[in-house]
Amino acid sequence: MPRITPKRRSRLLIAVATAMVAMPALALTLALTVTTYDHTSPRAARAKASGSVAGNIDCRKAKCVALSFDGGPSPTTPRLLDILKRDGLHATFFVQGKGHITKYPDILRRISDEGHEIGNHTWNHRRLTDLDEDNARRELARTQDAIEKITGTRPDLMRPPEGRTNGKVAKICRDLGLAQVLWSVTAKDYETTDSTLITQRVLDQTHRDGIILLHDLHKGTVPAVPGIIKALQERGYTIVTVSQLLAPAKPRPGMVYRP
Repeated sequence: MPRITPKRRSRLLIAVATAMVAMPALALTLALTVTTYDHTSPRAARAKASGSVAGNIDCRKAKCVALSFDGGPSPTTPRLLDILKRDGLHATFFVQGKGHITKYPDILRRISDEGHEIGNHTWNHRRLTDLDEDNARRELARTQDAIEKITGTRPDLMRPPEGRTNGKVAKICRDLGLAQVLWSVTAKDYETTDSTLITQRVLDQTHRDGIILLHDLHKGTVPAVPGIIKALQERGYTIVTVSQLLAPAKPRPGMVYRP
């Protein structure tokens, strides 16, 4: 057995002390990165559900992808609705309160009347994780009330601005009956007006059971939609709403759904 010299003993003591100092920091890092809310994927949610699917689209069998739009309604939304109606498709619209629902109630009513799914995207588009509980709750509850007043129905889906969520947001959503919906495809259409680039970004990222995020209020987005639809259908995708993607599972309040 090798002899432990005073110099080597000193080095060992320093190493042990360093490790003991580092351990609390590591524990804190791990604690901060632990997910504090329930989450699942659309595929996993379907796998745990039983029963039949309403309508003629069953994403357990079909190669589905959900199409969703954030931030409206806006003046460009009617053109988008015309495109979807022409192609016999439905999408999920996560609508915003201030400057959108308040300004274009007739467009929101049309979204509902034409059978599209409506979700909550808060009142002011503020990061819910940055707000205290009362203000975060107000962001969602006020939007719920406005949507119900115009369409007669309260949403059961929401999308947190920037996808930022945590345990506090999950609790509020459980209380309000809202499931949280994230995404797997983003064209970052807020940073470009190039419809060809938007189309290519969507196609490059899309996979079965994915959720596409677009913004119908940006200039290059709606002109890109016909090409996106055509290319996805040529690749064998069935375009659905978020709830159709989950079926026969039902959206669970507070749960985060992310592909």
